[in-house]
Amino acid sequence: MKKTLSLVLAAMMLLALLPAAQADGVVNVFNWEDYIDPAVLTLFEEETGVTVNYMNFTTNEDMMVQVRTNPSAFDVIFPSDYIIERMVAEDLLMELDFSKIPSAEGILPSLRHSAYDPDDKYSVPYMWGTVGILYDTTRVQGEVDSWSVLFDEAYKGEVFMLDSIRDSLGLALKYLGYSLNTRDPRELKAAKDLLIKQKEDGIVKAYQVDETKDKMVAGEGILGVVWSGDAQYSINLNPKLAYAVPKEGSNIWVDGMVVPKASKNPENAHLLIEFLTRPEIARMNQDYIQYSTPVQGAIDLLGEDYLNNPNLNPPQETIDNCEFFSDIPPQFMTIYNTLWSDVKNARGL
Repeated sequence: MKKTLSLVLAAMMLLALLPAAQADGVVNVFNWEDYIDPAVLTLFEEETGVTVNYMNFTTNEDMMVQVRTNPSAFDVIFPSDYIIERMVAEDLLMELDFSKIPSAEGILPSLRHSAYDPDDKYSVPYMWGTVGILYDTTRVQGEVDSWSVLFDEAYKGEVFMLDSIRDSLGLALKYLGYSLNTRDPRELKAAKDLLIKQKEDGIVKAYQVDETKDKMVAGEGILGVVWSGDAQYSINLNPKLAYAVPKEGSNIWVDGMVVPKASKNPENAHLLIEFLTRPEIARMNQDYIQYSTPVQGAIDLLGEDYLNNPNLNPPQETIDNCEFFSDIPPQFMTIYNTLWSDVKNARGL
């Protein structure tokens, strides 16, 4: 009995000496709000025995603050393309072991070898889409095919803007005929002035992010700047709504899955990325959150309804008229932040 007890004590002491990452069957996930099917997380936990600690952020910029402050707190993060570029430049990400992510072979060829990760070393695409205008077809006047409608005084107090520095400045730049990625101070000032005038004219009802889709469903606004998946979510609940990518062009984006260099649970991180890239799981996610899937096998499972929906599967001419964001160099970020502060602090009517 004493011998058995001593063996138990020895085993307990050995376990206590193991690193926490091995002793804890966990994966710490940092993702956008409303951006995964909860049933998917349950299935992952049941299959692997790994517990998911799930945390949310609302903008890429907020996420970066948290990651820089405490990088070891996260194992899988879901940043947008230009932020992946920034994280690579700051040496925050580990190179992925793709032998542990065989499902990544099913990623659409068009989303591989991107400018933000040209050698596909650091990320696996999770979702992609566009930025555009969600609108109430029963309350707009004429066709919605231009960003100009957001600056029309006919819609005073009825426009929801995105509380996102790149997206809102970006749409103003596109409307004015400039690139989303311009570094010309005069062009950026013109975009800022346009957004300030829109606010001062009383057109903007609110700057927000996740709330817009539900407020548009409830009829609390006529126009809202949204990401394409949120648009489709809203349309599914309220068929009077429609979505348009303006003719001046817009942003096309990819959100990826990455693993920080400081991750405490890299093995579990790879397990989760592999799981989320399986066709049947990617299909579940797409069906739940309504963004465009990068997984060809999931598209095959989704079928004609998906392929014939231009919000989820935009025509090539729309894609060709859009730009990806590139990262803002640190020395230029001060200018962007100052411009954005001017917009946010402007007073409406």
